[in-house]
Amino acid sequence: MRILVVDDSEDSRDIAEAALLSAGYADIVTAASGWEAIQILDVGRTADENPSVDVVLLDILMPEMDGIETCARIRNDPRYADLPIIMVTALDDVTSLSNAFVAGATDYVTKPVNRIELVARVRAALRLKQELDRRHARELELLTFLSSWGDRRASELIDETTGLFAGEVAEAYLSAFDGDEAISVIALTLDRQNGNPTNGGGEAKTAIASAAHAVRRLPAAVGLVAAAYKNGMLIFVAPELGAELARKLGEDLHATVQKLRLPNSESAVSDYVTASVAVITGRAKRHIDRIQLLTQAIAAVQQAATAGGNRVAVFSADAAGKGGNRISENLLRKEIGTTA
Repeated sequence: MRILVVDDSEDSRDIAEAALLSAGYADIVTAASGWEAIQILDVGRTADENPSVDVVLLDILMPEMDGIETCARIRNDPRYADLPIIMVTALDDVTSLSNAFVAGATDYVTKPVNRIELVARVRAALRLKQELDRRHARELELLTFLSSWGDRRASELIDETTGLFAGEVAEAYLSAFDGDEAISVIALTLDRQNGNPTNGGGEAKTAIASAAHAVRRLPAAVGLVAAAYKNGMLIFVAPELGAELARKLGEDLHATVQKLRLPNSESAVSDYVTASVAVITGRAKRHIDRIQLLTQAIAAVQQAATAGGNRVAVFSADAAGKGGNRISENLLRKEIGTTA
């Protein structure tokens, strides 16, 4: 991680650099003015290479170009849209700090700099930067996949009934996932008692389209991909979404369908359409294991629907088997929890 310290005071630069060095950050660059910082960052250059700095410590009160203007100029460069910029100031002037945040500052610390506070703020900023970088990488993987479809018609990427991605897109996105973080797959199906939902006439298609439209309005994690299969099943692939947040999302999806109160003339159990949801979270490095997360989620939601429907089934995957990661064979034997 490379840190840029910008301050017109040499003593202040030395103090900040010493604090960061003592915390294990060895790659530190210093600048004595806003102009020098602009030159180091090469602000304004039309280039695609990755930024050379991961976080900036920027003094507010400097001659010629103060920290607020410097921050605004840095943030105006698209390459630095997500660069953490921590303002360092001796001012207790609320207006100056407010202007700094308007200019795009991420956080601030006050002078005299407290070593523990400075290191804590820098660590938090770096964690945020790493998370954003990972998410951008996930989005790039999806865009790369979509562009690789070449001459295929755009309509092949989109499910006509729901307006979501086709199920094959979710499969490809899941296959492209590269990392050791937890990944969650959520499957949702409408509980209709007779036949294939999408082939059940206008009412069935209307129900699926309405459910998909309502689902699209739900807040979702960055990087989540929603897709639909021809049989009306909805699939959600959520990289780096832990078990608890995945469970909450599954419950929100279930509740969203419930609130629609869509008429269900095919069912003898309920006057309104209900949904079954399966949530599975696990860690899987190999391509085959990630695909198995999807197949297990599909099998689990079908089992939940067969067992009476109107429920959320939550599972965890054991990916610590011998001979590489694998999904536990006992996964589907876990108790299915019925929601109210």
